[in-house]
Amino acid sequence: MKFSIKVKSPAAITIEELVKDNWQLGKKTIHSLRMQKAFQTPEGIALDWSKPLEVGQLIQITFEDEGSSYFPSPKIPVHPFYEDDHFLIVGKPAGLKTHPNEPTETQTLMNGVFHYLDAKGHSYAEHVHRLDEGTSGLVLIAKHPIAKNLLDKMLEKKQIVRTYEAIVEGSVKKDQGTIKTAIAADRHHPSRRRVSQTGQTAITHYQVVGRNPQMTKVHVLLETGRTHQIRVHMAHLGHPIVGDTLYGAKAIKAEHYALQAFRIQFRHPITGELVNVEIPRS
Repeated sequence: MKFSIKVKSPAAITIEELVKDNWQLGKKTIHSLRMQKAFQTPEGIALDWSKPLEVGQLIQITFEDEGSSYFPSPKIPVHPFYEDDHFLIVGKPAGLKTHPNEPTETQTLMNGVFHYLDAKGHSYAEHVHRLDEGTSGLVLIAKHPIAKNLLDKMLEKKQIVRTYEAIVEGSVKKDQGTIKTAIAADRHHPSRRRVSQTGQTAITHYQVVGRNPQMTKVHVLLETGRTHQIRVHMAHLGHPIVGDTLYGAKAIKAEHYALQAFRIQFRHPITGELVNVEIPRS
């Protein structure tokens, strides 16, 4: 893997400080980068990790990563909405798993992504988050371990904002609101979740963006990321997502329920630029 970065820190910083303090990489990753002499000048000369870098200095990072173990599948089409040296954002259709649960599974989004990147000479692809099989929308995928580490930490700190659009049954009374009810596994059903005081804290913010007599369109932001959170919370509010029969919605002709992760926003962890990717609304 090879990519370049430009030093933007206003104060003198060493490579040691960059990887430990700014990027907060793990000890194993830092050791691997050090042993491979990964930080170099554009001419390929290894840099001293203890020497302060100059603002505006161009650094080339070259290293071998362990690679990912997904089986590349050309049968899964990949539609990138954004791509650079560090990550890509792709659209996942409803009905497709984000990743395999067993090594024998080959027909998931990640199998298609790995084929897409493998054809470009990349050996690494790991999803930063996932979507339920029945949910469509944007998925963020790291192209090297450094990006994965940085993006994982941003996700933990809620610095990656994902906005969902759902069409729910009935007329939601309030134009906006917050649902704060804990969620737990439903012991009577292997895949369903339920509201429970003994469950994990779950917080969902919603805003109404469209109405008709039978349905309401809402945009949703998650403050927590529990399994089926939006589906459980909207059903708890009395407005299950259209087509989501697992949570009490009426059966419809469409194959999948009406939920899409349509926007993702964050500061690029390496360049600092704003990344704002959105699936156009109809």
